[in-house]
Amino acid sequence: MNKKAYIKSYGCQMNVYDSARMADVLAGCGYAKAANAEEADLVILNTCHVREKAAEKVYSELGRLRVMRNERRRDGGELMLGVAGCVAQAEGEEMLRRAPFLDLVVGPQAYHRLPELLARARHGGGAIDTEFPPEPKFDSLPAPSPDGAVSAFLTVQEGCDKFCSFCVVPYTRGAEYSRGAAEVIAEARHLVANGAREIVLLGQNVNAYHGVAPDGGSQWGLGRLARALAEIDGLARIRYTTSHPRDMDDALIAAHRDVAQLMPFVHLPVQSGSDRILAAMNRRHRVADYMDVIERLRAARPDVALSSDFIVGHPGETDADFEATLDLVRRVGFVQAYSFMYSPRPGTPAAGAEGQVPEAEKAERLAILQALLETQQRDFNRACEGRIVDVLFEREGRKAGQARGRTPWLQPVHIEHASADRLAGRIAPVEILQAKAGSLAGRIAA
Repeated sequence: MNKKAYIKSYGCQMNVYDSARMADVLAGCGYAKAANAEEADLVILNTCHVREKAAEKVYSELGRLRVMRNERRRDGGELMLGVAGCVAQAEGEEMLRRAPFLDLVVGPQAYHRLPELLARARHGGGAIDTEFPPEPKFDSLPAPSPDGAVSAFLTVQEGCDKFCSFCVVPYTRGAEYSRGAAEVIAEARHLVANGAREIVLLGQNVNAYHGVAPDGGSQWGLGRLARALAEIDGLARIRYTTSHPRDMDDALIAAHRDVAQLMPFVHLPVQSGSDRILAAMNRRHRVADYMDVIERLRAARPDVALSSDFIVGHPGETDADFEATLDLVRRVGFVQAYSFMYSPRPGTPAAGAEGQVPEAEKAERLAILQALLETQQRDFNRACEGRIVDVLFEREGRKAGQARGRTPWLQPVHIEHASADRLAGRIAPVEILQAKAGSLAGRIAA
């Protein structure tokens, strides 16, 4: 390989997975991985369109890369620039208009066509592919290249049919699609054979998974898939994200009860604690539905911990609606959460809705919500002090003689150990000594 490619990921874990698969595709074209843009012959920004600031960051980064490319050309070199992901899908031709120096623009369902796009770009520039091809891209992708990661991402489902009023995903990722179970199991075996001890199953609505069974005669849900993956020798932990309350069925909840490898940590976005705002969001669930799911999960797995997503300031949200969200947070008790101010996305129903909440009011509400969520996370971490928990070690820490891993509830743990460089991939009992702001400190238990 005499060329190098650098892919920068924005946004969700699915983009991280897609970036890795793009690197696999580019390897077939002679591109090795570059550590940074400065040493690359090709730079691709794999973008996120969920919030406005995320999209604008892309154009800012492109401005910097344009300067770098001009300098490279003055020195007799070359640098190709491309944009992939959801911003590319949503803005397509507009992106080429705003950044005409781009060599290629490719949507998240078409990156398996990168070799063809690169060939077109070299002969004409501005190659673009934001179509939703009839053939699944996974059929054309090479096997994932081994990277030795202890925890590995595996996309099993893409797209969304929910059409929440604030969300661009159905427009940028398309309709729901689930990979066949045999294909998923084969990729999981490949990852485990190359060092993975934990697999994180990914999807825009991952618990809506409905892949064709290995026998081809039926469909499996996520619960059945988890049971099959648990049979892979060497696979110690299974996680999944992101799920939807409407798709948390009995089979998946039963899998949490029965499958030891399925971790007791569930990311279950609720977005709001107000039924009125949930209806305006077109979330298709009520607060009572959400609480019912929580109760069923806790009955099946008493040690389960919950994470969620929240949007404050959705059009029409009143002080009473926001108080209802705070009440839900107090009732559930979340160990982790992602919370954001509502950000209008072009083309979504909420962007033009009446009752837009002033930015200052959204910011004030967000600060109040985040303070409550941070208190809950801190209390959960402090409750772990003095306990002995199993930690899957992933890599060495930042300091010499330090190892880093995670608990079953996804908390980062650091320990000091004489053999820290040899702990990666091992699960060991760790006594938690101290809860810090975003992590735990511990020591190997006797």
